[in-house]
Amino acid sequence: MKRLLALFTLTLLLSGCGGMRLVDAQVQATATNATIDKGGRYRFERLPSQADQPLTAQVEAITQVALAQVGLVRNDSAARYSVLPGARVQPYTADYWGDPWGRSPGGGPYGQVVIGTGSAGSMVGWGMRFPPPTYYRYEISLLLRDLQSGQVVYETRATHNGPWADNANILPALFEAALKDFPHPPAGTRQVNIEIPR
Repeated sequence: MKRLLALFTLTLLLSGCGGMRLVDAQVQATATNATIDKGGRYRFERLPSQADQPLTAQVEAITQVALAQVGLVRNDSAARYSVLPGARVQPYTADYWGDPWGRSPGGGPYGQVVIGTGSAGSMVGWGMRFPPPTYYRYEISLLLRDLQSGQVVYETRATHNGPWADNANILPALFEAALKDFPHPPAGTRQVNIEIPR
């Protein structure tokens, strides 16, 4: 019996080491009445503040994969749409339960690293443990604009808070979540869960 219990415990421990992790994204998307073509061609649009940022290309590459999954095709020379993606990662000091420290009512986290717009800053905070844990707030956005009319035909945003700092895995999951139900998203804010490898 002891041997069976030890084997069961070992199995549980090993299964916890591998597997998947959950990115629980809060998503809000809005579409106009305009028809968005499946297989529609797009090009990326950049704000002046994004032009010289080295991570802008990384965000665009992640966005391109997510858009391909919903049937849009990048074609810079024959585009019908323009796409303006954005991403922001804000580290904040948290207590044991993940609640932020250093927030005043209506205030923000201690520091931020912004991908695509070039803002950065940091400060030191103190929590219940030393050193206090760092959590990350991820925010992504995407605007799809009809180039003929200049009208934004699709807008989506997604956020996620968690202990992981691996942008290369979290950002693709957030763009996937943000494009869930494209091009006809439900109204309001909803949670979309995406599983990614550990």
